[in-house]
Amino acid sequence: MIEGALSSRSTMSLDAAAALFHGFSDPSRVAILRHLALGEHRVVDLTAHLGLAQSTVSAHLRCLSDCGLVSGRAQGRATVYSLQHAEVLEDLWEVAERLLECTGDAPAFCPNSTVAVGESS
Repeated sequence: MIEGALSSRSTMSLDAAAALFHGFSDPSRVAILRHLALGEHRVVDLTAHLGLAQSTVSAHLRCLSDCGLVSGRAQGRATVYSLQHAEVLEDLWEVAERLLECTGDAPAFCPNSTVAVGESS
């Protein structure tokens, strides 16, 4: 019998993991994270490099900040963003690349996916 097998602590861990992975669920957020791996950037820098609207970049940075993946610090009138836990994120990219090598194009055909491979929102 499995009833009650998950404690409230493990349920919270599942919820936290799902929220964290939500941060990686949008190609634009992944692009922002990959770009921040190169160093600190302001929103205006990210919009220029990624070709996204300022409001889009700001919304994605807010999500990534809420997930604990990026942080911002004031610099004059602008905010400069950087990665939190950069070494761990680099490990995650390596694991993701290995997993994608194993699954091939399968994630692109996931019925719950809203973005096709090669497409960004």
